[in-house]
Amino acid sequence: MNLPRPTDAELAVLNVLWDRGPSTVRQIHEVLSGDRDLGYTTVLKSLQVMTEKGLVLRDETERSHVFAATQSETQTQRSLLGDLMERAFGGSAAKLVIQALHAKRTSKQELEEIRRLLDRAEGGEG
Repeated sequence: MNLPRPTDAELAVLNVLWDRGPSTVRQIHEVLSGDRDLGYTTVLKSLQVMTEKGLVLRDETERSHVFAATQSETQTQRSLLGDLMERAFGGSAAKLVIQALHAKRTSKQELEEIRRLLDRAEGGEG
């Protein structure tokens, strides 16, 4: 499924759905308004647009509609990463990884996980 790229505001909503699971507008609004001044109707409108785009599904069986992400966090991350890799790095995973490692300090645990992934890829398991 090739869905449109979510905006930053839509990603914020998706992050709530990935963390909490299917949620009502009120539940999503409570989480998002904790960080900033955000109106309930703004969240509702975002969810309506996201439903039209296919980013979320709306369950209308209850009085309060419940929304759920149509793709997992991993699926969305891979899609966004693939798009970025094509547009900014000419399709080169190596260029992307090199820039990512230079852009921000990487923890020892993250580096160990990267080494494990590289070892698996070299062994043909990835």
